[in-house]
Amino acid sequence: MSSPDPLTRAAERLAQADGLVIAAGAGMGVDSGLPDFRGNEGFWKAYPALGRAGLDFYEAASPATFERDPRLAWGFYGHRLQLYRDTVPHAGFAILQHWADQMPQGGFVFTSNVDGQFQKAGFDAQRIAEVHGSIHHLQCLRPCSDAIWPAEGFAPVVDTEACRLRNDPPRCPHCGGLARPNILMFDDGGWIAHRQAAQRQRLQDWLARVEKPLVIEMGAGTAVATVRHFSHRMVQSGGGRLIRINPTEATVPSARDVGLASGALAALRAIARQGGGPGCPPAPALQGD
Repeated sequence: MSSPDPLTRAAERLAQADGLVIAAGAGMGVDSGLPDFRGNEGFWKAYPALGRAGLDFYEAASPATFERDPRLAWGFYGHRLQLYRDTVPHAGFAILQHWADQMPQGGFVFTSNVDGQFQKAGFDAQRIAEVHGSIHHLQCLRPCSDAIWPAEGFAPVVDTEACRLRNDPPRCPHCGGLARPNILMFDDGGWIAHRQAAQRQRLQDWLARVEKPLVIEMGAGTAVATVRHFSHRMVQSGGGRLIRINPTEATVPSARDVGLASGALAALRAIARQGGGPGCPPAPALQGD
């Protein structure tokens, strides 16, 4: 019989899986000190200049803002780019990597985050699917071609009080026009998606080899439900089990799954202390499960 304690059940799920699917939304970065832009108040607290201008996240994260006011758009994205470059991933990333490394089929990351924190934490870039793209890659705003290139050569200098770029914005190496992050924005008909499509194909190829996948979903809410929809598809059509970690929206689709009303780092540490996962004594078989 499965234990009624959710942490024990989470540990059992880890011990039985042969592949770990790490599904992460914006809340994954909160324990590293990153903002999750939950509602206008949270967004404007992080970017008060945009609040004073009455510009919400949906407007700031739009190609139209790059066209209308490039220095404002790059003030927002340039600040985020430098913030993500400076941020140290929290210890929960290492816990997940440890669990994935010990599973027969390893692990794969599916994330709506554009921050590159999984790569920075040491995860294999070939096993990360960034469904909304990456701020660490650029493309032409127009776009003049389907080229995508690294943002490493761009060092933004931002006036944080005004949220405006002070130095020259990056340019497309092919046409000389304005470059933008290779991120799926709101009302975005110009996003170049072939990098993300290749990542999704690698994910599907990996899933085809996994017989008992476990999805650990963290910080993925219902406002932008891309990660949640993926998790539910995994459970419904892929035969997977789900551990959902979310401080306010931890309800799970079925009794077979586990919901933990917590932040990511605290929950991962609690499961680890419980003795779950590969490398620990195997959990008992779950009857009728």
